[in-house]
Amino acid sequence: MIDVEDVWYWYDQDVPALKGVSLSIRAGEVVAIIGQNGGGKTTLAKHLNGLLKPRRGVVRVKGYDTRETPTHKLASIVAYVFQNPSHQIFMSTVYDEVAYGPLQMGLTRTMVNKLVAYALEVVGLSLNPQTHPYDLDYGQMKLVTIASAVAMNPDVLVLDEPTTGQDHRGRRKVAEVVKRLNSEGKTVIIITHDMRFVTETAGRTVVMAEGVVLADGPTSSIMADVELLSRAAIKPPQTVRLAQSLRSRGFNMSMLTVSEALEELRAALGCGG
Repeated sequence: MIDVEDVWYWYDQDVPALKGVSLSIRAGEVVAIIGQNGGGKTTLAKHLNGLLKPRRGVVRVKGYDTRETPTHKLASIVAYVFQNPSHQIFMSTVYDEVAYGPLQMGLTRTMVNKLVAYALEVVGLSLNPQTHPYDLDYGQMKLVTIASAVAMNPDVLVLDEPTTGQDHRGRRKVAEVVKRLNSEGKTVIIITHDMRFVTETAGRTVVMAEGVVLADGPTSSIMADVELLSRAAIKPPQTVRLAQSLRSRGFNMSMLTVSEALEELRAALGCGG
């Protein structure tokens, strides 16, 4: 689906933001990209749909070289959801905001209406589509931006810090959206500092620091590597820290998510369901 080959990029010639980054993302994966602030995560993500073009190296999306392909063509394949909803929302009703992308694709009004209804249903927003987006709370605004991306029916969704500003309920809803879209065949790329969200949603994790990829592998392996996470200024999720503490006391624990922690603790303590 996406191939990144030896990509370099700099905003300031003296300080490269990406330094020879290479990776491939297959169709149907959920991939988290994690790391310190300024590590290159968002810069890399913006290369995946042509918002940024490599200074050196190549990015290919479904075989299209992003340096030679119009951004609107790439945006129909890879939809990018910004961290801050106010950087994305510009229409005066929820309907118009979600419908904007499909309308630009030249679809009929009937098809647009179906896509808007589907996208709002996916993110769980049962509200009047004539509501002004800025009358919603932050969590709902974030869901509107995700719905806008879903309505374009892309192959890939890039979610930049999707849980920022979300309460527990909103965070859980975003996780459900990621899982549903992936079950429907979508590739999802998540840029985040939320390690618990990573363990709940991503099968693969890429660790970045100072513009390079430090590691790329199964989320379970990445989260268990405390030294690696420390190099990227990341704290392991609480479940992993708990497992490590219990292992030092003779308990064979390897849980990653909260549900796994409950199951393993119940088994260790000989408790029932």
